[in-house]
Amino acid sequence: MIVTLTANPSLDRTVALPGPLLRGEVQRAVSVRQESGGKGVNVSRALVASGMKTLAVLPGGEADPVLAGLRDTDVPFAALPIGEALRSNMAFTEPGGVTTKINEPGPVLSTEQQEALIELLLDSARGASWVVLAGSLPPGVPADFYATVTRRLRSRHEDGTEAPLIAVDSSGAPLAAAISGDALGKPDLLKPNAEELGELAAAAGFATDKSAEELEADPEAAAAAAAVVVRSGVGAVLATLGSRGAVLVTADGAWLATHPPVNAVSTVGAGDSSLAGYLLASSQGAAPVDCLRQAVAHGAAAASLPGSTVPAVRQTSPDAVTITTLKKD
Repeated sequence: MIVTLTANPSLDRTVALPGPLLRGEVQRAVSVRQESGGKGVNVSRALVASGMKTLAVLPGGEADPVLAGLRDTDVPFAALPIGEALRSNMAFTEPGGVTTKINEPGPVLSTEQQEALIELLLDSARGASWVVLAGSLPPGVPADFYATVTRRLRSRHEDGTEAPLIAVDSSGAPLAAAISGDALGKPDLLKPNAEELGELAAAAGFATDKSAEELEADPEAAAAAAAVVVRSGVGAVLATLGSRGAVLVTADGAWLATHPPVNAVSTVGAGDSSLAGYLLASSQGAAPVDCLRQAVAHGAAAASLPGSTVPAVRQTSPDAVTITTLKKD
């Protein structure tokens, strides 16, 4: 089973526009979709779509629309009531897949609620193969929250029992904090995009002068940046590079995976689907390269679907993915 933690879940509304977003103008939407969201929630949704056992851990009251959406889509969850409504996010998609997002900050989590959420996760993660810590952190939560959770998860297994593997997918200070502590607090897998990869490399002591767009266009440079992060003590880095695929770097090698162009409809949640594809393959015993292959196949399939719709594995084309071995140093 794969357990996900989404500390700052959301109700995601995606508005499809007939043309480019026009500031200061009135535009009529082509369509509007609404789904329960947040990075960890999206990963669980994608796993459910492919028949993988998962549990989404998140804050939220029983009547909250986010939890109602999970019930409607048969996504198993364990929720911590916090007495406040969860946030709503808006995404505006243009033809060709260009997406503009407006994300609310979310409700404040007190110190007591943070501890209760960690305990709920620890109880829920017993016997899990992977635990995914994903998304932004709500107001009141310290930047090193995911590193703290990682240590707590592993400390539960100091008696020699097998601990779950831990993946982190976040941004900004919470992502940097995931690699800044001791070995016990560093994840087995990080899933940054190109912009976040540059931030991670800088936090690991490797300041790249390349922009996110340049890293997407230069997989060798992306692999070099990811290799610095791996040498800092992280197990592996899966860096998604938009339409140019993804790079995977481990202690044993570096690879680029690319997919033939797809008709991009919405990129909302494509990175989350990529992570779900990787974990799905990993849970089935696939080699790292084949996990990367499924990650890119999942991401490409997600980009071709409306809103934050997640693909099932049957909707992906891993055989269409090309793998190239890269230098990582």
